[in-house]
Amino acid sequence: MKKIIAFGAHPDDVEFGVGGLLIKEIKNGNKVKIVIGSLGEAGTNGTPASRKKEAQDAAKFIGAEIEFINLGGDCHIENNPKNVIKVAEIIRKYQPNIVLAPSLADNQHPDHKNVAEMVRSACRYARYGGLKEIIKTKTHNIDALFYYPSSAEIDKKPDVIIDVTAEYDAWAQAMSMHKSQMKTRGYINLVTSKARAVGASVGVEYATVLWVNDPIRLEGFSDLKVSSRNY
Repeated sequence: MKKIIAFGAHPDDVEFGVGGLLIKEIKNGNKVKIVIGSLGEAGTNGTPASRKKEAQDAAKFIGAEIEFINLGGDCHIENNPKNVIKVAEIIRKYQPNIVLAPSLADNQHPDHKNVAEMVRSACRYARYGGLKEIIKTKTHNIDALFYYPSSAEIDKKPDVIIDVTAEYDAWAQAMSMHKSQMKTRGYINLVTSKARAVGASVGVEYATVLWVNDPIRLEGFSDLKVSSRNY
């Protein structure tokens, strides 16, 4: 069993960005935790209470644990040592194999990039046994850090493409639980259009993209089961 932790800045980020993949991993027997850094306080639609409930309902639906942390509030999330250490402590306590964070792209909500940079730093901080603020928690080395897309990204070349065709219906249902955000923009149609386009590029109906933080290590060509050209 793999343990996966997915960080998001706002209550809907994880489901819109990587919900189909998380559903697939849970179906495969892996354990998932979602960590959200604000309650969407600055959003045009919904209240902090309603958006928290939407995220809780979506997490329950897909079978994931969820935790909310205060990194300064929506539109006020800062990449600073205090917040990075807070994230590192969560990583130490959960002891994940895989960590997911929003992409590092510039042209998106600034909170997304700040969370991505914090998570990247926190994955290192989690290894340092002498960090006094969290010295009582067990150090932890993750296996891999991946970045997932925001709704703003449509043309950045992916490093990894994962088939989520079988999970699409459940993914759409999880996204639809964020009812307040459907009043802002047609997010499901936006995410679906991208997933369908990426899927078509590799010969499947729907797919999710990821970007790597570090190169993927292989023991040899025998580890390659399928590629984007195999269609």
